[in-house]
Amino acid sequence: MMRQYFEIKEQYMDYILLYRLGDFYEMFFDDAIRASRELEITLTARNCGLEEKAPLCGVPYHAVDGYIKKFVEKGIKIAICEQMEDPALAKGIVKREVVRVITPGTVTDPEMLDEGNYNYVASLVKTEASYAVAFCDITTGLLKTTVLESEEKVMDELTKFEPSELIISDKHQLPQSLIKNVVDQNITVTTFLDHAFQSHASKKLIERVLGVFSVESLGFTDETGVLMATGALLAYVEETAKVPLNHINKVDIYNRSKFMVLDKFTRRNLELVETMRTKDKKGSLLWVLDKTCTAMGARRLKAWVEEPLLDIAEIQKRLNTVEVLVDDLLLRSDLRTHLKQIYDLERLTSKLVYGSINPRDLVALKQSIFVLPEIKACIEGLEDGAFQTINSDIDALYDIYALIDHAIVDEAPLSVKDGGVIKSGMHPELETLRDAVANGKHWILGIEQSERDRTGIKTLKIGFNKVFGYYIEISKGSVKNAPESYIRKQTLANAERYITPELKQLEETVLGAEEKSIRLEQELFASLKQEIMIHVNRIQNTAHAIASLDALISFAECSYRYGFTKPKVTNKETIQIKNGRHPVIERIFNETPFVPNDTLLDQKNHKFYIITGPNMAGKSTYLRQVALVTLIAQIGCFVPADKAEIGVVDRIFTRVGASDDLSQGQSTFMVEMNELANILNNATSKSLIILDEIGRGTSTYDGLSIAWSVVEYLSKGSGIHAKTMFATHYHELTELEGKIDGVCNFRIAVKESRDDIIFLRKIERGGANQSFGIQVAKLAGVPEAVIERAKVILSKLEINDINNNIQSLQKLEEANTSEEIKPGYVISEGLHSYLSKLEVEQMTPIEAMNALYNIVNQFKK
Repeated sequence: MMRQYFEIKEQYMDYILLYRLGDFYEMFFDDAIRASRELEITLTARNCGLEEKAPLCGVPYHAVDGYIKKFVEKGIKIAICEQMEDPALAKGIVKREVVRVITPGTVTDPEMLDEGNYNYVASLVKTEASYAVAFCDITTGLLKTTVLESEEKVMDELTKFEPSELIISDKHQLPQSLIKNVVDQNITVTTFLDHAFQSHASKKLIERVLGVFSVESLGFTDETGVLMATGALLAYVEETAKVPLNHINKVDIYNRSKFMVLDKFTRRNLELVETMRTKDKKGSLLWVLDKTCTAMGARRLKAWVEEPLLDIAEIQKRLNTVEVLVDDLLLRSDLRTHLKQIYDLERLTSKLVYGSINPRDLVALKQSIFVLPEIKACIEGLEDGAFQTINSDIDALYDIYALIDHAIVDEAPLSVKDGGVIKSGMHPELETLRDAVANGKHWILGIEQSERDRTGIKTLKIGFNKVFGYYIEISKGSVKNAPESYIRKQTLANAERYITPELKQLEETVLGAEEKSIRLEQELFASLKQEIMIHVNRIQNTAHAIASLDALISFAECSYRYGFTKPKVTNKETIQIKNGRHPVIERIFNETPFVPNDTLLDQKNHKFYIITGPNMAGKSTYLRQVALVTLIAQIGCFVPADKAEIGVVDRIFTRVGASDDLSQGQSTFMVEMNELANILNNATSKSLIILDEIGRGTSTYDGLSIAWSVVEYLSKGSGIHAKTMFATHYHELTELEGKIDGVCNFRIAVKESRDDIIFLRKIERGGANQSFGIQVAKLAGVPEAVIERAKVILSKLEINDINNNIQSLQKLEEANTSEEIKPGYVISEGLHSYLSKLEVEQMTPIEAMNALYNIVNQFKK
């Protein structure tokens, strides 16, 4: 037996091998040691014919799914080795084979997956000039591939799709820095045979799996990278699946230029699908927009949120469909009612392909098919183009419904091994066997009664267990009355168990019929699965159409509930929003009216917003709000505003307050500069840039200098001229309005009341004249003694000009970057305020001399 184990294990050295022995899956040697540690199960040893005992641990076969889930969650790959014959009938060692290979990217069990997320396995290759990546979700049949120009773009794409596993050649030439970044993203990296990555092998495999004569018909061209990535990925999936990949029937060779580019910083900072702090869906944009009724729709909606469109025609197509649904409450309500009755057709299809579908799954498939004609009836008369496409893609699947309805009972058990799955009257032989079983059990009851009457033992009963079969049980007090013909089989504390030749003969009849009945049901069920398998692509195409319909209805439902409006999407380089709102904040704090704000960004007079104001006043909310409204419009959904005209943006960049990334050895300031460098190197005139503080992780002078230079670079020096919104505490930057075209100042309105402030949350023109830091500290609950002391210190700092010992802003504006800036002075805010109030023309000579004396005196201090 151990020889057999080693022969199988040799083929799966990188996997933990679960080796079936009776009612357990056993693991040996290093596998056992690791499994014992990871699963926290007992490690023992087994005599295996060697000089030393083999480390051993095991898990019960009926509970293995829970342990597999734990392995997968830890990124551990496993191979399931099953007994391929009945041990009782085997001659010699029981035949065993690996029937399933499970890795983080090839999980098919719905219990191990998040129904709202795709679970991608990816492959990556490097060619001379670029990279190519392919993604596949084996539970839905989605397969896509693209070319990427740089390591940075590879990471952006991996961040977007979040694959659980990445396949690379065992002879790869990928940069180690890239591999490290992948591992740091908690993606399992698996090496695979280099042969699978060769273009010839890839071409043949793609043609076979997708059923085409030539890969050119699928859209593959001379770019061999995507061919190799796709072929290798299919080879890996096929090897782990151990079944034909019938549900993968097309490949999407997509172009990234069709979608808005969102790097990992922007996805995180805008909290598109999860929050930065808790990583929860609640509090994210997806949480607000997701009103889907099916798991398929939820996955499709998430994909749309992460891939905003650039094609105005495609955006408009979605918006028009959403408009129809918003305006027709009855249509939307009826469709949602029907959709709620549909199970996860995409993943039911994959279970069919992988052979793991059970009777209840088929009933769920039947129930889902039942409502398809109702959905088609709702939309078939609509003139909207998207509805017409969806209607034609939804197959009513009447024949598949009939197959299941004819064969499977409505209240089917979970496993066909339990029997009672196939409907009565479907198969004559099955009816005969079922009658034998039913009559046999009736006969058993008859024997029980007759034996009670014959022996006079009223407590006599006939029972059954898997060890002895049927038996007669008599309590200890009545044993003396047991007939001599009874054969004692087992002694218990309070009873004796017996058998009789008549009982055994009847047992063989009943149990034989029951065993044959279940075996026949298994055969009929397997035959039914094969019949349905022929139509797997029809089911899958219908599932994809339902997913899109559900996502569009979700957009409409959200838009209707929350008062969103249809945006006008154009090619103009203008973003104009009337009374825009932050979609998430207004939902989280829905008991407090959200204060809306207007926005106008263009390439003329409103190109660069410099926004000042105190902490907690709402600057960050406003910045993100503009970015989210723009993004929502480009995914084809109505937007949280009274009116919006959105000029399509190719990228949204965000730079917001960072925290130290100590695990990568990076300080707050380094993280900030990395993000800033990414923006400055990749932004275009069609980009939207959101900057929420720059330079706060270094000295005041360094920070102000960097912030000032960034404003100049984006506004005039670089030729980028991207639409930019910059929230800052450097009030000195407000001096740039009027000096650089397109730069304009905005502030958050604040109402002062003695030493207190009230945040009005309204954006207005002009720069803030102070930061209200002490007032904010007071609002936060800082002790009064600290507040009062801070006021005294602030007063002295303002008088002594400690914080402003840098060049005057006017000098900086006039200075050429190549020239040395001559020493000068800058006046404090306190002195500036004093000078601005002087009315020199109306002063007497004495008053002027006194004023001059006061000024000189302050400088001497």
